[in-house]
Amino acid sequence: MTGATPTPRPASPRPSERLAIDWRVVLRGALVGLAVIVPVTVLRVVLDREIGDFDESGWIYPLFVLILVGYGTAGWVAGRLRPDAPLAHGALAGIGVLVLWIPIRIVIWAVREDGRGLVSGDDAALRPGQVFGAFVIAATLAMLGALVAARLTMRRRAA
Repeated sequence: MTGATPTPRPASPRPSERLAIDWRVVLRGALVGLAVIVPVTVLRVVLDREIGDFDESGWIYPLFVLILVGYGTAGWVAGRLRPDAPLAHGALAGIGVLVLWIPIRIVIWAVREDGRGLVSGDDAALRPGQVFGAFVIAATLAMLGALVAARLTMRRRAA
């Protein structure tokens, strides 16, 4: 095409205009999410001990949904506190929940010591693929929670 003018490239943001992560917001969101997930995890361990075939019981599904709610709640808190950058703060809060939960899961594994390996074996407590999947789910649901919270916060401020 002749005579077409090239479109100008957008200038990269100056350092003062770049996104600044507020780690206090991320930590607050992660701790709120952890406050949901830890009791659910402890309840799961107790039920697993008391119910003969826990994996086939109906308890596994509501407990899984509560774990997902914990990730979304972490993002909700982060998105409400930083509605200008909800996705970044929400994702980091969701990942933070999981990073804080893994040591707790290791302690639960060490206390139970029921012959399972931590990261290896047929019935490992923390399979690498499951941990990776948990990171993806945590970040995604936390981003969703953060986005919803940020939109509601912005609407309230505009009203």
